[in-house]
Amino acid sequence: MALVKAGVVVLDCSEPERLAVFYKELLEAEETDATANRVEIRGADGTRLAFRRDVNATPPSWPRPENALQAHLDFVVEDLDEAERRVVGLGGRPLETKEAPGPFEARCYADPAGHSFTLRLVPSTAPKQG
Repeated sequence: MALVKAGVVVLDCSEPERLAVFYKELLEAEETDATANRVEIRGADGTRLAFRRDVNATPPSWPRPENALQAHLDFVVEDLDEAERRVVGLGGRPLETKEAPGPFEARCYADPAGHSFTLRLVPSTAPKQG
């Protein structure tokens, strides 16, 4: 039996309750634990995230170099346009990046607290045409 079991990705932010709501809606997740300084959620697919209160938290500036990337999340989606509408509707914002792989593969965003994440298109399993 493993000594260390699966962990959880924790994002520091000034308002963990607010950030948890964003990700609960985005991932159709449920809240699994909450204290005065931390909220944890689990998505339908088992993805576990937690949000820890840090009153001195500053949002990362990625992709700008002033404040290095602190964490980056990737989520797989089937429809980038639909997923983008949902992200923006929940308070996220698109990020402009120099190395963006193209509009059909992935798009980068910031959550309401400024943490960056990517929505990646699920690769098609259908045979190539032509």
